[in-house]
Amino acid sequence: MSTPARVFSRVEPERVERACAELLRVLSPGQVRRDADTLAAYARDESDSGVYPPDAVVFPESTSQVSAVFKVCAAHGVPFTPCGARSGKSGGSLPLKGGVAVSLERMNRIRSISAEDLTAVVEPGVVTGDLMKAVEAVGLFYPPDPNSWEWCTLGGNVAENAGGPRALKYGVTRDYVIGLEWVLPDGEVLRVGRRTIKGVAGYDLVGLFVGSEGTLGVATEITLQLIPLPRKVMTALVVFPSVQHAARGVSAVLAAGILPRCLELIDDVALRAVDGRGFHFPPGAGSAVIIEVDGNHEDGLLAELAQLGDICAQQGATQTLVAQDDSQREKLWAARRSISPALRAVKPHKISEDIVVPRSRIPEIIERLKAMGAELGLTVATYGHAGDGNLHANILYEGPHQRALVEEALRRMLVMTVELGGTITGEHGVGHAKREYLPLEQQPALISLQRRLKTFFDPSGLLNPEKIFPAPERS
Repeated sequence: MSTPARVFSRVEPERVERACAELLRVLSPGQVRRDADTLAAYARDESDSGVYPPDAVVFPESTSQVSAVFKVCAAHGVPFTPCGARSGKSGGSLPLKGGVAVSLERMNRIRSISAEDLTAVVEPGVVTGDLMKAVEAVGLFYPPDPNSWEWCTLGGNVAENAGGPRALKYGVTRDYVIGLEWVLPDGEVLRVGRRTIKGVAGYDLVGLFVGSEGTLGVATEITLQLIPLPRKVMTALVVFPSVQHAARGVSAVLAAGILPRCLELIDDVALRAVDGRGFHFPPGAGSAVIIEVDGNHEDGLLAELAQLGDICAQQGATQTLVAQDDSQREKLWAARRSISPALRAVKPHKISEDIVVPRSRIPEIIERLKAMGAELGLTVATYGHAGDGNLHANILYEGPHQRALVEEALRRMLVMTVELGGTITGEHGVGHAKREYLPLEQQPALISLQRRLKTFFDPSGLLNPEKIFPAPERS
């Protein structure tokens, strides 16, 4: 979601200079960057939420260095904002008040993989896809698969509690994080959680920290639980004449008591955007659903896909095409992963939302979103993880002259989502982009409680300021 760029008060240059001088005493010169190109690169993310350059970017390479950076910034009253690959879509890593951007990209080691304990220990800068490949090489499986898995990092996944297509069957990042080495805003280092699969001693601080969007501290070591790698995976493309038929097909599959590994919806706008870009949809396709199942026996998976195809046919599906090998599977998933960038070719500008509704309301929300787009003269593309009700609803528009209409469309979208019993974000987080919409979903007392938690952990308010909660005058 995009929020019009807002001007925030920036820290005084004198404070920055004193902090940077001290940072150069705890880090090497190559770990403290202030050149224009670096500042520009760390001024934005994938959210289109504005450009907010930091005053400096630092690249710590150990827990002790992260702790030292936090202490220096706190001592000098300089805001500091953690970041990684900057693949987020909610503005969560934007240094809104300037100060220091703290990049954890150089902490990128996989420290251990244990096939006996079904665990992995990683640093936050490890690219998610690199961990996936490393554990699969020894017959293990790390299921969370955000769409940007080829370049997003596990530290960012922890901060945002990332999900992905496989969340339908396997859950999200929080379900696999069992322990953390955590640096608090004042630089104190804690170990929370455990290395065993089970454990309930004390408060669940791991559960609190995962998904805290970089506002309560950062992970410098992450202990993950793994599961055995399924021996077989089969994927099918189910073709429908319209997105309404496809949405009803998704609901029918879930109502039948079958739990695929993935159940991904592609509407008419998204389908046209990616058709022919390495994958060709059948003629006449108005919408499609990618269904993926996994297990240990091919015969059982074929039977399951056949049953799912029959259910979809009852809801108007015209074809069920089963990928015959890994190459066909990858082409299909590559088309799915390319939807977001491909939509930028449909219109010059787009805003991507990640709303979630109860799965029974998927057909209704899609119908209402399409009607809203038609009323306002905007194009709405709806795709994503329909199996768990998480839809990426994109508003496509021509340019700034339509900005007021876009803001109205966003407001209506989030209002109708909450009205249907849903939530304003399922994966991307609140960050900066959705902070003013949080009261649509949460009561003032709940927001106040969370503010108090933030203040308890970060009394100075210097860590990742102006995120998650609405401006005080509007809370």
